[in-house]
Amino acid sequence: MGGVQPLPGSFRDPSGNVYQVEGGIFRTVNECFSQDFDFVTSTGLFKKLAAEDLLLPFEVVSSEVLNLSDPKPRYVLKAPRLPFISYPYEWSFPALKAAALLHLRIHLQALEVGATLSDASAYNIQFQGNHPVFIDHLSFRRYQSGEMWVGHRQFCEQFLNPLLLRALFGISHNAWFRGTQEGIGTGEIRRLLKGRHYWKWNVLTHVVLQDLFQKTSTKRTKSLQDHSLAKASLPLSSFKAMLGKMSHWISQLKPLNKGGSTWGDYDKTCSYSSMETKSKKQFILEFAQKVQPSLLWDFGCNTGEYSETALNGGARNVIGFDFDQGALEGSYYRAVERRLSFQALFMDAANPSPSQGWNGREREGLQSRASADAVLALALVHHLAIARNIPLVQVIKWLITLAPQGVIEFVPKNDPMVQELLSLRQDIFPDYTAEHFMALLTKKAVIIKSETVSKSGRLLVWFKRM
Repeated sequence: MGGVQPLPGSFRDPSGNVYQVEGGIFRTVNECFSQDFDFVTSTGLFKKLAAEDLLLPFEVVSSEVLNLSDPKPRYVLKAPRLPFISYPYEWSFPALKAAALLHLRIHLQALEVGATLSDASAYNIQFQGNHPVFIDHLSFRRYQSGEMWVGHRQFCEQFLNPLLLRALFGISHNAWFRGTQEGIGTGEIRRLLKGRHYWKWNVLTHVVLQDLFQKTSTKRTKSLQDHSLAKASLPLSSFKAMLGKMSHWISQLKPLNKGGSTWGDYDKTCSYSSMETKSKKQFILEFAQKVQPSLLWDFGCNTGEYSETALNGGARNVIGFDFDQGALEGSYYRAVERRLSFQALFMDAANPSPSQGWNGREREGLQSRASADAVLALALVHHLAIARNIPLVQVIKWLITLAPQGVIEFVPKNDPMVQELLSLRQDIFPDYTAEHFMALLTKKAVIIKSETVSKSGRLLVWFKRM
């Protein structure tokens, strides 16, 4: 088997690359990194972290599986394939916080056995349901006595600063992080600080002083050997204390919710009666029982109530999408409390994550990352067609391309939620009718089942793509 290419996002690390071959995920360990890899393996750290579900497990397999010659890898590792890859700019506040705490916990355990982490990239962490797991085995290397935390700046930019943006200023990190991809610079956070923030010791240490240090370093023209960081020394006990204090601080951070959430309490305040909710859940349950999707996408997942129903019906993994921070946080805690194989991500259906980064391929867009077996689009169509002016025909076409079958809910104009959308604007949507919706859908799909589930005429349609 020859000619395999590393995944588009796997090119920065000279220690090795990641490959996908016939559905399997393989990571190479190049000769230049093999001594560090051998050392960390000898400590038993990999097995210990994997046994605690903190690190993705791996097995060493024959290098012939990839048949690489330039460079010829010292080892080839095979790791389990995750159902979906997500990026930190798609995570909710509690998910990013959990990822940050995992990174610090792993780093502390590594130091206990004489190893350390060479970087602090948030992209080294993925989620299995709501559970974060470290995936980069090549980030581990032998600890050098007295060395500084080399990943401190990256940790702050990709974990701490995005969390502070929400905790101190009530601004979610998602759009900002998606724009930069490398996180949020310390100088940018510092420029937002008010006088009261300077009295917080952690802010002073990890934001103000670090920003001053970075600016001072940039102005210097000395060689790298003369650089103050290269000459500095940090005792191991101080290194551990620094990580421990950072972990404690982050564990205390809470989102500052300015303006509240529109949809976070929707399952409690929606216009459905209990019977209507029951009918809707029964429809979704039957769909999931029949289809048994391995991967289901739930657009407009809200707090994950119907994602949970789909899981109860037999869906193996559900990825939910919403852009309301309150709904995302409700979804996260629902998944944690009930141990659901469910991850809710920040995404605007009218502006989903694109392929971006180096060469436009480093971070893949939504539909390039995975193929869903089924899709739910409950109470979504009217938000796209009326609130965002996307023609109904395009909404239907897009939903059908997402998965071979699914359930779409059509909410008629006389429904209170649509009336609210139309109350502040002119009704320029004469074609927004149930009849037109069904006519468009039947051009592209077979209708397996449909049912009216509310007094206002909300219609659930189970479709199968032609």
